[in-house]
Amino acid sequence: MHLSANLSMMFFEVPMVERLALAGEAGFASVEIQFPEDATVPALARASAELDLPVTLINVPRGVGDEVGMAALPGRQDDFRAAMETCAAQARTLRVAKTNILSGRPQAGADRETCLACLTDNLRRAGDLFGAIDVKVMVEPVNPVDVPGFFLTSLDEALEALERAAHPNLFLQFDFYHMAITEPDLVAAIRRAGPCIGHVQFADTPGRHEPGTGTIDFAAAMAALKETGYHGAVSAEYRPKGETLAGLGWMKDFREMME
Repeated sequence: MHLSANLSMMFFEVPMVERLALAGEAGFASVEIQFPEDATVPALARASAELDLPVTLINVPRGVGDEVGMAALPGRQDDFRAAMETCAAQARTLRVAKTNILSGRPQAGADRETCLACLTDNLRRAGDLFGAIDVKVMVEPVNPVDVPGFFLTSLDEALEALERAAHPNLFLQFDFYHMAITEPDLVAAIRRAGPCIGHVQFADTPGRHEPGTGTIDFAAAMAALKETGYHGAVSAEYRPKGETLAGLGWMKDFREMME
């Protein structure tokens, strides 16, 4: 395992491209970016190569306005496919290993089974498309407190979507922050998700700030994660309470937890 930094939420003191250098200097072994802007992708790719700092993960574009994904939205299949193509082009340039899909917020009263069928079909298409360029596809459950109306809000719902899609290139994006809110026992949830976990993110709760600012027992969570055999990036995706560099005191403890 290694520590990664989410540049969409951290090192916000400087423009996006400059954040890679700060992350590398701080000791992160990789970075991730939620929704890269097409105009910045070439510069991000150059910086990543020059700094020898991989961009591990990006997201499939989430839609327009306040949309939070399109994969579970019936009638938006063409829009989702176009978003996948955009993401695939970015993934090639940035040489990412993973992409994340957000299921979205269906309209009020939408039939859940219809939305789940739409999600299943879109996930299979994503598995094929990104598998052809050697990029793994993540599916992420998001807590309904931060994102009311989101389609996949629990571990069980995300695991059901993965089971129904039944594609070898689909995995679970497990965020300690979201799962600590929706699951009664975070450690048990990690163990239950086990081999499905393809990417890990974290922030403390409440507040979604640095580890140590909330109530999550990260030592127990990391021990459970190690038991699953996960070996990939463990990505800090939090809102710094202050200046990013000043809040990185947790990194030493995390490195020890990952040993």
